[in-house]
Amino acid sequence: MPLPLKYTDWALEAGVDEAGRGCLAGPVVAAALILPPDFSHPLLTDSKKLTHLQRTDLRAIIIRHATAWAVGIIDAPRIDQVNILNATFEAMHQAISSLSVRPDFLSIDGNRFRPYPSIPHQCLIKGDARFLNIAGASILAKTCRDQLMEQLHADFPQYGWDQNKGYPTVAHRNAIAKHGITPFHRKSFSLLPAPTLFDHDQ
Repeated sequence: MPLPLKYTDWALEAGVDEAGRGCLAGPVVAAALILPPDFSHPLLTDSKKLTHLQRTDLRAIIIRHATAWAVGIIDAPRIDQVNILNATFEAMHQAISSLSVRPDFLSIDGNRFRPYPSIPHQCLIKGDARFLNIAGASILAKTCRDQLMEQLHADFPQYGWDQNKGYPTVAHRNAIAKHGITPFHRKSFSLLPAPTLFDHDQ
């Protein structure tokens, strides 16, 4: 069964979601998506539940059929400056502002959001697994961010960003310990585990 299209009956409801909040490197990316009232797709759901190939295929379908879509990108230095929560809100606002059609309502994945001027909203926990417009936004944010990290990988292959996309894997943290950090690492994050008493005693 396909998911419901959206949360409200408002014609121009935008689903909004982000990708990359928990990463050690790279930007946080948000997407806003307005789907037409007749849109449906049986595979469209939370991007984390899909394979890379499924996300890639669905991205093309979403872009082709969307009434409007846009992404917002906030880089690592800005994340360090304002913290990841505020940077996520900025990315979401950037995406909403970039839509070619102004939405009547915003459905936000998760439980926190900074209100966007003059547009009502609702935060929806696990919204990306409940409504097509948020699920589509999650795919647009995830695929955009993955492409950015794959591009950065070409300049910094030692960190394996083509595979880990900047998330805190053991291999990524080992590379940080060996090679240090790049301008794309989030310096305000705990890039390496804190040393333990046992480490100091050695």
